[in-house]
Amino acid sequence: MASRWRTDPQYSHGFIVPLFSGYLLWSRRSLLAAGSNNGRWYGVAILALGLVLRTAGVLFFVNWFEAIALPVCLAGVTVAVAGWTGLRWAYPAILFLGFMIPLPFAIQTAMSAGLQRIATQASTYLLVTAGVPAVAEGNVILLSNDVRIGVVEACSGLGMLVTFFALSTGVALVLHREPVWGRVLVVLSTIPVAIAVNVVRITATGFLYSRSQDEWARWVFHDVAGWLMMPVGVAMFFALLWATHRIIVPTETHRSTGGRGALGISTFGRY
Repeated sequence: MASRWRTDPQYSHGFIVPLFSGYLLWSRRSLLAAGSNNGRWYGVAILALGLVLRTAGVLFFVNWFEAIALPVCLAGVTVAVAGWTGLRWAYPAILFLGFMIPLPFAIQTAMSAGLQRIATQASTYLLVTAGVPAVAEGNVILLSNDVRIGVVEACSGLGMLVTFFALSTGVALVLHREPVWGRVLVVLSTIPVAIAVNVVRITATGFLYSRSQDEWARWVFHDVAGWLMMPVGVAMFFALLWATHRIIVPTETHRSTGGRGALGISTFGRY
């Protein structure tokens, strides 16, 4: 997997994933203070399952089986050594390790195709809205000066989506005081943010090409987008998180004076 992280920008975040998993283990260490050490033989069974997945991946040349065998084996070792209490402590960190595993080829291809279509249509719409004549043909944007911008698989935005998904999941795991629905909303916000960032990149490139700024367009598309779009996406993500906190206020529970139980009050906005 490490070689894939080095060569594929889509999974370059894989180097950070184990570090964050280690942080999750440290932040949840208090859960190990109490609880029994039952479940040792269950741990052995889980470990055996992981070894079977590893063996099947090697024998049948299924790299994804080899990759997912690692977290399964880690879960088995945790249960065998520390019981179910240990698994309750370690499961967020183990699950988070899944973000360092490359997607199966079939899933990656299907997701890239869908994201390509969305990026092409949305970018064409923005260009036309900005006064730039453009037509979408498949995954190609045709400009009035005979320039063709191909939204190929590498431009689908899947890399940013995977990276932002890992980031949002990490943020959701750290937000212990947030309700479950709030953390789910944080994770789901990854999708529109990643799509929006990629559409902005393609639209900016098309706008420059329409003004015959070919050198600037290539520079923006290949160089600037590599390091500028990620901070822009992170800024959009946290802006969305901030807006969510401003719009939706957690429900407050008050005891009624008549002793009839609790009264839940939900408010929207802050005044």
